[in-house]
Amino acid sequence: MRTRRFTPDEVRVHASHLLELQHAAYAVEAQLIGDDRIPPLHETESDLLSSGLDWLVIIDENHQIAAAAGYAMENDVADLDRLMVGPAHHRQGLGTALVMEVMSLAPQTVVATGRDNATARALYESLGFVHQSDAEPVPGLWISRYFRVRA
Repeated sequence: MRTRRFTPDEVRVHASHLLELQHAAYAVEAQLIGDDRIPPLHETESDLLSSGLDWLVIIDENHQIAAAAGYAMENDVADLDRLMVGPAHHRQGLGTALVMEVMSLAPQTVVATGRDNATARALYESLGFVHQSDAEPVPGLWISRYFRVRA
């Protein structure tokens, strides 16, 4: 498996594959938190393309996208907006590898995840992220925000 950054043209070419991965990954999170109102779960290809995110992807031995991270850079902060690992590739360290790659891009990294997603929270905390706050963007749907400052 190899990690690489997609160019904007590659994002357009592979948008349907990224969206398929996104829907599969967020369906797992929806099951974990007991709520399917997670916005990325309902996005269209047009939504994904208009997000303005940069993408890191991990390509598997079959030349398929196994995992991806969508992020935005603002000043000295990397905002990890999406972390998606295909269900067939869970527990292989792909999410950790992508988060670490995004963390290397800026002195500070921020991320949000479902408050009840214990798996994601444990991942971020194991990498040194600190819980910042909880918010309820949609009634009954809670997220936890985290930040990490490079040592």
